[in-house]
Amino acid sequence: MPATREMLFKHLETLGIVTTTVSHPPVFTVEEARALRGTIPGLHIKNLFLKDKKDALWLVVCEEGTTVDLKALPARIGSARLSFGRPELLRDVLGIEPGSVTPFALINDQECRVNVVLDARVVASEAVNCHPLENTATTTISSTDLLAFITSTGHAPQTIEFT
Repeated sequence: MPATREMLFKHLETLGIVTTTVSHPPVFTVEEARALRGTIPGLHIKNLFLKDKKDALWLVVCEEGTTVDLKALPARIGSARLSFGRPELLRDVLGIEPGSVTPFALINDQECRVNVVLDARVVASEAVNCHPLENTATTTISSTDLLAFITSTGHAPQTIEFT
């Protein structure tokens, strides 16, 4: 059974990670999130769940305004040709619904099937905003703590410059 929001927060607590969370109506796009988030401080991200033609899985976490060139990205991250992962695969591997893609979902990837790619701007930011496994809230976490969380799930993210 996939982790719930409460299980995620308990895991963060056991790691000594402090976060703040703001609830809001569901959002499915960056535009919707911008309209609803108000003045939540920190870097806002978008997350792409991708699959390459060799069936390797990828989670790309970048600043929300980033244009990601899926044709050029494979050469930069060491993947085969990329496409978006199907909703069924997202549910199976990360235990979340489309519209709720988040690095926090790595808590559900017990087999570490997903390769994680972080935008250098995410890593350099003081605070990062992510969905806490559902798109009805935004959780603010320090970038250092986000990296600690990702590492605690057994994943070793790579960082690249998107600009």
